[in-house]
Amino acid sequence: MAHLSGDAWLSFSVVLVCFGLLIIGRISTELVLFGGVVVLMTAGVLTPEQALAGFANEGVITIGLLYVVAAGIKETGGMDLLIRYLLRRPRTVAGAQVRLMLPVMLMSPFLNNTPVVATLLPATLRWAKRLRISPSKLLMPLSYAAILGGTCTMIGTSTNLVINGLLIRETGSSLHLFEIAWIGLPCTVAGFFYILLLGRRLLPDRVPASAAFKNPREYTVELLVDGQGPLVGQTIEQAGLRDVEGLFLIEIARAGAIIPAVGHHERLRAEDRLVFAGVVDAVVELRRINGLIPATDRKFNLADTYPERCLVEAVVAPRCALVNETLASSRFRTQYGASVIAVSRNGHRVNDHLGDIRLQPADTLLLESRPAFIERHRNARDFLLVSSLSDSTRVRHELAGVSWLILLAVVISAGIGWLSMLNAAMLGAAAMLITRCCSLDAARQSIDVQVLLTIIAAFGLGEALNTSGAAQAMALQLMQFAGNNAWLLLASSYLLTALLTALITNSAVAVMMFSIVLLAAQDAGISYLPLVIAVIMGASASFATPIGYQTNLMVYGLGGYRFSDYLRLGLPLTILIGAITVGVTPLIWPF
Repeated sequence: MAHLSGDAWLSFSVVLVCFGLLIIGRISTELVLFGGVVVLMTAGVLTPEQALAGFANEGVITIGLLYVVAAGIKETGGMDLLIRYLLRRPRTVAGAQVRLMLPVMLMSPFLNNTPVVATLLPATLRWAKRLRISPSKLLMPLSYAAILGGTCTMIGTSTNLVINGLLIRETGSSLHLFEIAWIGLPCTVAGFFYILLLGRRLLPDRVPASAAFKNPREYTVELLVDGQGPLVGQTIEQAGLRDVEGLFLIEIARAGAIIPAVGHHERLRAEDRLVFAGVVDAVVELRRINGLIPATDRKFNLADTYPERCLVEAVVAPRCALVNETLASSRFRTQYGASVIAVSRNGHRVNDHLGDIRLQPADTLLLESRPAFIERHRNARDFLLVSSLSDSTRVRHELAGVSWLILLAVVISAGIGWLSMLNAAMLGAAAMLITRCCSLDAARQSIDVQVLLTIIAAFGLGEALNTSGAAQAMALQLMQFAGNNAWLLLASSYLLTALLTALITNSAVAVMMFSIVLLAAQDAGISYLPLVIAVIMGASASFATPIGYQTNLMVYGLGGYRFSDYLRLGLPLTILIGAITVGVTPLIWPF
C-alpha cells in the first residue's frame, strides 16, 4: 500500500490506535472513537460535516426511536408475558441460551434485527435476574442470533437489501427472497451450535458496572392478591413468586389463618395477604407482577388517581413528628400523601406486621408516592434523605396488549414496505406516548446515549477511511494478491469484507466491496454471484468487535463486556461462517 496518500495513512493509523485502546478497555468506547474523529477532523482529513454526519443519519435516529417503542413494551409489563409464556424457566445456562436464541433466529429473517434486539433486551435482563444468571451469558448470544438469522432472507438485514438494489441497478438481475437461505441457513445452524457448545466457556461471567452499587437493605413487604387479577387460582410457582432473586415468601395470611411454610404448589386465593422479605431491588421486581397490590392500599388505591406513582426511599429524621408512633395510628398516608409499603432498620428487615411497626430515627421507609413527593420533602425536617428508585413506576398491565399491537404495526408496515423503517419507528414511538404505554420520562431514560454516540463516532471513522482512499487501497491490494484464482478471490472477498465491517458500517462496506468484486470477477472471467454472496455474508459476519454491528453495541455495556470478549467468542465464529461460505457457495452458485 505504498501508493497511499498522507490522509489515508493517517486515517489507517488512527483507526489502529483506536482499536488498540478498545482492546485494552480502560477508556469508554464512545470516548475512544470520538477522540479518533477529533484527531482526523483537526488534521483536515474530515470536514465538520463529515465528522458529525452521524447525528443526522437515518439509522441512528431509527435506533433511538426503537428504544422508545421497546420502553413501551417494558412499561406495560409486556416483557413479563414474554418471560412467562415463551422463555419460562430453564434449568441450565445452555437451556436459557437455547430458549432465547431459537425464537430470535426465527424472527430476525423477517424483522429488522435492531427492533428485535431492542425489544428483547429488557426482557432478557429481567429473565437473567430471575434465573440468577449473569446477563453476559445471554446478551451476546442474543445479538449473534439476530445477526445469524438475518442472513437467511434478503430482507433480514439492511445490507442484504442494499446489495440486492445494487445487483438490479448494475446487472438487471436480483436474488429472490429466500435464495440466500442456501448459505444463510447452514451458517445459522452452525453458529447456533457453536455458541451453545463453546459459549459457556468463552463467554465471561460478569455483571454490569451498575451492579457494584446494588442496594443491600432488606425489607418486609405485605401484598394482597387482587381478587380481579390473573393470579387467583395459580400456584406460587406459576405466579413466578419463586423466581425473583433476593426475595423470600415468609407466609400467607388467609381468612385469619397463617400458612408459614408455603410450598411451590400452594394455590393463591383472592384477598390472600402475602408477606415477603427481600432486598430493595427484589421489592421493585415484585411490584411489577400483575395481580399483586400493596396491603396498605385497600381503602385508597393510588393507582386510581396517580398512574405515574413510583417507589421512594426516605430515612426518618430524629425530629420527625411520627417517631415512636405506629404506622397504623400515625395516619402517614394522610399527612404525607404517600403509602409506606416496607420498613428497614439498620439495614435489616423489620419482622413485625407493617401496621404495628413503631417508627424510629434512621428507619428507612419504602414509600409509594407521586414523583412530586421527592421535591416536596427532599429538604423537609421529617426526613434525612429522600431518593427515588429507578425502574419503579407502576406497570400498566392493562395496556400490554396495546403496546404489542403497536410494535406489530411497526414491524409489518416496515417489513412489507408500506413505510420506511424511520417513518414506522417515528409513528410507533408517538403511538406509545399517545396511548400512555410509555411516559415521557421513561422514553428519555430508555434511550442509550452511549450506544448512539458510539455508532455516530464509528460513522466518522468509516467516512475517513472511505474519503481518504485507505479502504479502497486495502481492498484492491488483497484482490491483487488473489489474482485470477476463483477460490482465492472468493475467500478474499469474504475475508476483506468481514475485516472492513469491523472498522466501517456494514452497509458502507457492502457498497464499496460490491463494485470491487464485480471488477475482480470480470477480470478473472468468472461469475460475479459467488463473490457477491461472499460480500453479503462477510458484511453480516460482524461478531469480532462491538462496533461491527448495531446489536453488538446495544448489548456491550448492559452485559458488562470488554472489547476482548467479542474477539474471544466472535473471531472463531467469523472464521467458521467464512469456512462454510467459501465451501458451500460454489456448490449453489458455480464460478
